[in-house]
Amino acid sequence: MEIRIINRGEPAYPERLTEIKDPPKTLYCCGDTDILSRRCVAVVGSRTTTAYGRNTARAVARCLAAAGVTVVSGMAKGIDSCAHEGAMEAGGMTAAVLGCGPDICYPPENRILMAEIQRRGLIVSEFAPGTPPDRFNFPKRNRIISGLCEATVVVQARNRSGSLITAELAAEQGREVFAVPGNIDSQYNLGNNKLIKEGAAPLICVDDILEYLGISGADEDDARQRLSDREFRLYEILRDGGEMTVDEVCMHAGLTPAYVNPILSVMEMKGFISSDMGKFFIKIIPCK
Repeated sequence: MEIRIINRGEPAYPERLTEIKDPPKTLYCCGDTDILSRRCVAVVGSRTTTAYGRNTARAVARCLAAAGVTVVSGMAKGIDSCAHEGAMEAGGMTAAVLGCGPDICYPPENRILMAEIQRRGLIVSEFAPGTPPDRFNFPKRNRIISGLCEATVVVQARNRSGSLITAELAAEQGREVFAVPGNIDSQYNLGNNKLIKEGAAPLICVDDILEYLGISGADEDDARQRLSDREFRLYEILRDGGEMTVDEVCMHAGLTPAYVNPILSVMEMKGFISSDMGKFFIKIIPCK
């Protein structure tokens, strides 16, 4: 694994990092450093998540990456990992900012993900090779995640999630903060809902951030064009209802499971919905 060292003041050093209060003196990089010269958006959230959060993180990252935006996150469990995966699913670029040396995989179970990011994106850290993942390193690295980016999206965060630190740093750095609204009765969404209460922009659909970036995104017309009439009917039910079981979909549609199940399967294959733990979820409107 080749590690490239970039010092502050060198041409390859990311310009956006020079604008923050405490830019790192040195970056240790594995992968394609050119992706940091593109437009970058951070997609972050808690390690402990729900299916709604994981699916949303993938969908947001997928649409950003498809639009040519580099998705930046911290390669932690949960939302971060889903953000990296979503970006690569779209064939786009992603950068992982680590709280340890660039040669250390943390968490250890992300070895395959880390190898894929190195191959198709970038691993970056201000910590020298061999530096262990000390817990004090992670709040420090968060300023780099936000500092590399024009905006930060908090997908799902508990009340004391480290992603809230990233959002606070982004705001201090003069960068836009978006938060995905979540159920008010769920502890998993308490942090991102509080961010909205405190002034963060609510991310209702990916078009919100694409519009902020001045990038044209897809709208619901894409769903109307690619789904049949009966598929679009269920799409609207899931869009409005959120997480729903097949029985709940049937109740709202006035249809039987034998009729609904094959339709949902086709919609999932087309990429408009996801399923997990017996429930179906509408995805954020896909990019064209």
